[in-house]
Amino acid sequence: MSENHDVVLIRAAAAEVLTDAPGSLITLFADSATTGGKVTSNRATFEKGATGAPPHLHTRATEFFFGLAGELDVLIDDRIETLRQGDFLAVPPGTRHAFAPADGSTADALVFFTPGMDRFDYYRLLDRVNKGEADWQEIRESGEHYDNHYVESPTWQARTGR
Repeated sequence: MSENHDVVLIRAAAAEVLTDAPGSLITLFADSATTGGKVTSNRATFEKGATGAPPHLHTRATEFFFGLAGELDVLIDDRIETLRQGDFLAVPPGTRHAFAPADGSTADALVFFTPGMDRFDYYRLLDRVNKGEADWQEIRESGEHYDNHYVESPTWQARTGR
């Protein structure tokens, strides 16, 4: 019998849950350190009207979305697609994207990055900003470290009215 040292099991009751913005929860499953750099995974849960993630891109990782429930609007460069339960989306490096629950809907999705990235401290920083314990300047300054680069999007701006 061979031993598999790559097995990662995170029980739901033990998963860390953060609030990165009003109406938005991030449940942390496995980060780069846990998976030997292979994958990072979390769950994104949004209430109706939550702002979601603003337009950004990653230079080193592909981000995957799998719809669990509700409807998730996702910006992909200059178009918006709506993911529903069972839908899958892969966003390659360099692709501008954003996501939020569709108008009048909640959304729940599994999110994965490969290769794995040290994202959990980024999510914890968002949680601290949401609680007023840190400011957005720290987010801006962390872009290269967390491979999270904010960008402009007239398409997303028109969707959100901001």
